[in-house]
Amino acid sequence: MDWRILSTMLNETDSFFKMLADSTRLRCLMLMQAEGELCVCELTHALNLSQPKISRHLAHLREAGILVARRHGTWMNYRINPALQAWALNILQTTLDGVRKTEPFISDQKILDTMADRPGKACCA
Repeated sequence: MDWRILSTMLNETDSFFKMLADSTRLRCLMLMQAEGELCVCELTHALNLSQPKISRHLAHLREAGILVARRHGTWMNYRINPALQAWALNILQTTLDGVRKTEPFISDQKILDTMADRPGKACCA
């Protein structure tokens, strides 16, 4: 195998797992894996964290190619990049399957589910 290809694959893999190693990023990814596309406001509400902190983590995930963003008016919506390699998508789904019935995922999902004025219904300010 060409060393450049191997090096690119190793850097991509290393970057992917570094992104999963942070609990805030992992919690965001698990909610997006479960829900699909989410607005920044939904993530700040579900995780009870500030908008700048959530946005910073989402920017890291986007720069790593794990997320894609879509602007909707004044809101930014994020979803897992469907162009991720199959092994990475499988890891995200397997992780979600494993954490669905554990904390903090249960609480994050419950808080998100009870959020008033979720995007698509109205939206957040």
